[in-house]
Amino acid sequence: MFRHKGRHVTERCGPVWVAGETYEPYVGRWSRLVAHRFVRWMGAAPGGSWRDIGCGTGAVMQAVLDVAAPETVVGVDPSAGYVAYARRNTADQRAGFVLADAVNLPFADSTASVAVSGLVLNFVSDAPRAAAEMARVVRPGGLVGVYVWDYGEGGMEAIRAFWDAASALDPDAQYLDEAVRFPLCGRAPLRELLVGSGLEDVEADEISVATRFSDFDDYWQPFLGGQGPAPAYVASLPEERRAELRERLRSALPRAADGSIPLRARAWTVRGRRGGSGGRSRRRAGSRAQGRSTGR
Repeated sequence: MFRHKGRHVTERCGPVWVAGETYEPYVGRWSRLVAHRFVRWMGAAPGGSWRDIGCGTGAVMQAVLDVAAPETVVGVDPSAGYVAYARRNTADQRAGFVLADAVNLPFADSTASVAVSGLVLNFVSDAPRAAAEMARVVRPGGLVGVYVWDYGEGGMEAIRAFWDAASALDPDAQYLDEAVRFPLCGRAPLRELLVGSGLEDVEADEISVATRFSDFDDYWQPFLGGQGPAPAYVASLPEERRAELRERLRSALPRAADGSIPLRARAWTVRGRRGGSGGRSRRRAGSRAQGRSTGR
């Protein structure tokens, strides 16, 4: 057994989101599968102006461009590295990008048709304020939608397997486990978040996708990228402890006959509609709080 020193593990192993090239093989490739189904589920009318809050490497934005026929879509993210990656990989004149934070959106009230966010709000220190900001910027009748991975019920199987193995070797690893750190990542809490932002007709659902890894290296290598709670934890380990964790995972993961690793990932989704009065007063109330979006 090996151990870090108590809760200080969370300080040394916090997520760092800077390089899209590292994020894509870790989580981005699976988020893209969810994003297209999520955008269709939003049920927005063609046209209009969309806002993608915490756009990251552009998974949701590309899905909007592919299936929603928007007039424009603006991606917002505090990471210059992610925005640069998304801009390089989004060849569509309808797309634009802004460096900004989810809790202080740089848009006037009632200027968007739809505001969406994928895999972000659990990393925002003031998620209610971020949700209120999304409600504020859409017009009356406009839509707000969010999705996050199901960490709490183990529906994101690749991450669940990782923390089960890590915690068996190091009890302090539990403090980084997304199931512990992110209580927002459940159907009921996510729905309550949008209800609390003043939205109407709030509905929750789920999207499940296959996450097939071609072999163990395809599963393990993305954890060496240093971005996100699990990769940051791996980066903090000495080499011999890292190898012990790797081999425990190698023996624990399921295998198909061809050597692939067949897993699944479930995302919780929620959508709501802004009523006639919107969320302007909620934004003023929330402006006294301070928060920052730091990841996805």
